Amino acid sequence: MPVNRSLISPTLNATLEQALRDKLKRRAEVVGKLGALEPMALRLGLIQNSLKPRFRTPQIALFASDHGLAVDGIAVDGRPSTAKLVGNVLGSELPVSVFAHIQGLELSVVDCGVAEPVAPHPRLLARKIAHGTRNVRVTAAMSLELAHAAIRAGMEIADALPGNMVACAGIGVGSQESAALVLARLGELNLRDLLVAGDDMPQEQLAHLMALLQGAINRHKDVSDPVEVLAALGGFEIAMMVGLMLVAGSKRHLLVIDGLPACAALMIASRIAPAVADYCIFARSHNHKGLDVALAGFGTTPLLDLGMHSIDGTGSTLAWPLIRSAAALLSEVVDGEDPEVSQPSTLGTDNASLDEA
Repeated sequence: MPVNRSLISPTLNATLEQALRDKLKRRAEVVGKLGALEPMALRLGLIQNSLKPRFRTPQIALFASDHGLAVDGIAVDGRPSTAKLVGNVLGSELPVSVFAHIQGLELSVVDCGVAEPVAPHPRLLARKIAHGTRNVRVTAAMSLELAHAAIRAGMEIADALPGNMVACAGIGVGSQESAALVLARLGELNLRDLLVAGDDMPQEQLAHLMALLQGAINRHKDVSDPVEVLAALGGFEIAMMVGLMLVAGSKRHLLVIDGLPACAALMIASRIAPAVADYCIFARSHNHKGLDVALAGFGTTPLLDLGMHSIDGTGSTLAWPLIRSAAALLSEVVDGEDPEVSQPSTLGTDNASLDEA
């Protein structure tokens, strides 16, 4: 299921953008400006190529995997294993599961490479590539063949998921550190800045991580191709999100990016097909200074910043009502316009609305 850069179209459409701006201006003349909802509504209209953006069957997918770096003691004491975390999500024992349910989001957890067995569950997608990656300080995290297999699996997941919006996040022991390595290499970002969780992060913990990860960066210093960087430094969860993002972008579906691993996946996907970034809105689930650095690398900020410290994916469930409201600003507020028209007339019939896509 190959996806190349030509299949992901930029959202730029001057005629539609002007029509959307005019529509939002009419709204503002009646009720006043609606702040950040207006540019988001504009973005959603351009993504769906429609004056009336609408969502159906919204999804949230959490991609879980273990990392070989865990053998070097990167896990924080008291944190659950990846398999336990997956079980907690599927058992509705975490806020992300509850919030997804009450917001009408269909939640899936993807076993990309969890080291331990994970019990079957209706919301679990078993796509295990291997029982975790290898230690990047010693060798490549995965072979190129496994990297491509994980990307293909992500593509298949995106092709099978219903709806036209998917929020995605990566979870697992070592996932944050793996993402930091990928972002540092491809985005030319400072590794130390990406690793700093907050002002209260113990200096000995940061020094330990830096010693480990700088060694990994140095070992793979000659790798520059995005997929080769993924294979050398990344994780199976990042690889599958790359595939998902490429297919979602090719279908003009909205992507909600939550957390460092999802940012790392987007960095890789945007190197393959730059226009995929046009289809993204960013959320955050925790106060991690490294995430600020990653988001700045995309020239963006998160939709919500609630000061949480939760697993990645929680922020996207809370951002969803705002996204849905921004779309409703264009599609549901009645102002006397023809309810059947979803395209500016000058676009003609060659640019059919994606409302029914």
